[in-house]
Formats: sequence, C-alpha cells, structure tokens
Amino acid sequence: MPHPSDPRLLVLHVLRLKGVADVHVVAEASGLPAADVADLLDGLADEGRVTACTGALRGWSLTSEGRAEHGRLVGSEVEAVGARATVRGAYDRFRALNASVLDVCSRWQVRDVAGQHVLNDHTDPAYDARVVADLAAVQAAAEPLLGDLAGALDRYRGYGPQLRHAVARVAGGDAAWFTKPLVPSYHTVWFELHEDLLTTLGLERSAEAESAAEAESAT
Repeated sequence: MPHPSDPRLLVLHVLRLKGVADVHVVAEASGLPAADVADLLDGLADEGRVTACTGALRGWSLTSEGRAEHGRLVGSEVEAVGARATVRGAYDRFRALNASVLDVCSRWQVRDVAGQHVLNDHTDPAYDARVVADLAAVQAAAEPLLGDLAGALDRYRGYGPQLRHAVARVAGGDAAWFTKPLVPSYHTVWFELHEDLLTTLGLERSAEAESAAEAESAT
C-alpha cells in the first residue's frame, strides 16, 4: 500500500508546489477536509511557517522557515518509508521524457509554415490531430513511472488521473487543457510533477540544468 503523508506535510507540500493557494485549493490538492486545512494553516502561521497573502494573489504561501520545514519533512518521509530509490528512478525516467513533453507542447502552440514559426491558430485539424496523438503517446510512456510513484507515496496518486484527464479533454476538442496555465492542463500538471520530484529528492532546477548541459557537451 502507498504510504499516506502526514497532513501537516501535505499542506506545506501543496503550498511549495503552487506558490500561493487558498484553503479550498489546498484542500482539493491534498485530499484533506477544508476545515482541517484551515486549522493546520492557522497553526503553521502561528509557527511562522506560512503567511497570508492579500495582494493580487490571495491565499497562503510558505515563509523561508516554511520552505525549510517542508524540505526537512519530505526528506524524512522519503527515507522513512524507503521510497527514495523508487522516486529517484521515476525522476530519471521523467527527465528522459521531459524533452518530448516540452516539444509536443511547443508544437501545439507554434507551427512551422514555409520555414517560419507562426502561432498555431488551430485551423488545421490534421496538424492538431497529429500533435494530440503524440501527446497521448507521451502519456502512455509516462504511465509506468506514474504507477511506481503512486505505489510508493499516496500523495503521488493524483498525477496519473489528472494527466489522463487533460489528454482526454484535449482529444475531445478543448484546446485549453493542453498548455493553458489557469487550468490543470497537461503542461501545468507535468510542470508541477517535475517540481514535486525535485523537492522530494532535495534537488534544484539549476543543478539539473547544469547536469544536462554537461551531458550534452560530453556527447
């Protein structure tokens, strides 16, 4: 059975991934009751781990102390349940697929017409169908790593259904579910999974980019 994360960790984790989120967003993402989330946020605020945001983006966000506490908790969890090797293996496979995801998202947004890059206005059904087919193929390739993650930690169970739902919405004609940032589009959820894997393993994007550049220069 996948390990269920502590509610306190889940609240911090959602805020780490989303940046700013209100009680209802945290509750939906964590699977916790909204009343429990509200109580946890109040307690975390008293500890100086989270702060209320009242600007254009309203909700809660982590303080520097909250980010440190989150890093400590996710690191402790992945070690305590013996999931580090599984998460690391999934991360390595994720990285191998990431370029394909970014490429298919780019081709959904921009087309090559007579040697020129132009915005895809989605008036060519045959072109869009090919890109959607490629997205579905990428998702099929990602299923094994998503399954491994879901089997190790309960908080990873939502990624597979979300990504499959996005593919289905795009295939059904709703273009926003491919890359639009304001909905849980394929690109949005994939990006969040990437951040989740990095934070769980205690890695930084900058270090990841440097290792990729080193690997490319060595070939």
